[in-house]
Amino acid sequence: MTQLDSLPDNSGILICGHGSRAKIAEEEFSLLASGLRSRYPDLHIEYGFLEYSAPNIHMALDRLIENGVKNIYAVPGMLFRATHAQNDIPSVLMTYMDKHPGLTIKYGQELGLHDEMIQAFQFRILEALGRDSPPSAGELYDTMLVVVGRGTSVAAANAEASKLTRIVAENLGFGWCETVYSGVTFPSVGRGLEMAVKLGFKRIVVAPYFLFSGRLIGRINAYIEKVAAENPDIEFHTADYLRDQSHVINTFVARIQETITGPENSSDLMQDFRNRLAAGKVTVHHHHAEFQPEAEKHSESDQRHWKENRQTDAHSHNHPHANARDHSHSHDHSHGHSHHHEPYRHIAHPHGPRTMIGENICCCFMSQFPADVVEEEMALRAVKEKSTDENRIPQCKKS
Repeated sequence: MTQLDSLPDNSGILICGHGSRAKIAEEEFSLLASGLRSRYPDLHIEYGFLEYSAPNIHMALDRLIENGVKNIYAVPGMLFRATHAQNDIPSVLMTYMDKHPGLTIKYGQELGLHDEMIQAFQFRILEALGRDSPPSAGELYDTMLVVVGRGTSVAAANAEASKLTRIVAENLGFGWCETVYSGVTFPSVGRGLEMAVKLGFKRIVVAPYFLFSGRLIGRINAYIEKVAAENPDIEFHTADYLRDQSHVINTFVARIQETITGPENSSDLMQDFRNRLAAGKVTVHHHHAEFQPEAEKHSESDQRHWKENRQTDAHSHNHPHANARDHSHSHDHSHGHSHHHEPYRHIAHPHGPRTMIGENICCCFMSQFPADVVEEEMALRAVKEKSTDENRIPQCKKS
C-alpha cells in the first residue's frame, strides 16, 4: 500500500507535459494518466500541457477543482530538469494557485535517472536486440550503444543523458558507448552516428531516450536509416521510445509519493550510510584507516617506505602505492589488506583495464585480473608486436 491509496477525497494528481504538434505524442502522453488511473481508480488524476496540445495545464487544473479537489500533487512528465520543468511549469502552477484561495499545489521532480527509468530504458534496448533477459559479461563487447538525448541549453540536463549512457553501457556490458542529441547541443544525431561507424563495431544499437513519438523521433529514425544505408556492413538496431512502459508508470508513482511525503533526506551522508547498512544494502570492505591490532601493524621498514613515498608522491596520493612506475619494492611485507573485493564484472572488457597489463603497473592492480585474462592479453600483445615488427621490415629486405 502506498500514500496514493490513502489520500483524502479532496486530493488530486496532475501530470504536466510540454506538448507537441504531433497528435501521436499527445495521445501517448494520455496513456500515462490512463496507466495511473488503472492502478488508482478512486483517485482524481488529470494531465495537461504547456503548449501546442490540449488539454493545457489550466484546463486540467479546472477539472480537478470541479471534482472538489483542494490539494493537488503535480509532477513534470519530463525526463530531465531543463527549463520547462524548472521554470515554466512551476510558474503556471504558482499563478493558478494564487488566483484560487484555499487551493494547495505541491510540485514534485522530473523523472530523472530513477532506477525504474533505467530499467525501462534497458528493457527497450534488450527488446531491440531480441533479448528478454540481460546478457552475461562479454556477450555485447562487439556491440556499440548510442543513446540519443533530447538536447537542451541546460548543461546539467545534457550531462544526465551522458550519465544514463554510462550506467546502461556498464549494466549491460557494451563494447563502447556514446551520447548524441536531437537538438540544441552537440554532438548532433547525424554527426554522432557518422563518427560512431568509424570505430569499427559491426553492430550498433541506437536508443532514443524519449517518452513519446513525434517529429524528433521521425527525424532520428531518418538519420539512422541514412547512415545504415551508407554502411551496409554494420548491423543497426533501433530501440523503441519509452511510452507507458510499466517501469515508467512505476517512476511516476514514486515521484508522486515523494511529492506527498517529501524525498528522504540524503544530505547527511553518515545517516545515509547507517540507513543502508541497517537495510543490508552495503558491505564494508576497506579498513585502511581503522585501528589494527599489534599483529596487523606494518613493519618498521614498511612505515619508513610509506613516509618516503608520502614525501615524494604527496602531489598524487598519500597511499604508498600511488606512483606505479616507482613501485619497485618487494611485497613480502604486510599491508593489512585483509579485505576482499569481488572481481569487477567487466574486468575482461577488451577496451578496459586489461589494456594496461604489461605496462609496468603495480602488482596490487595486477592481482585483480584472473590468470586467463592476463595470459590472453599477453598473447594478443605478442601477436600485435610481431605484426608491428614485420611491418617495420622494408619490402626489399623481406624474403
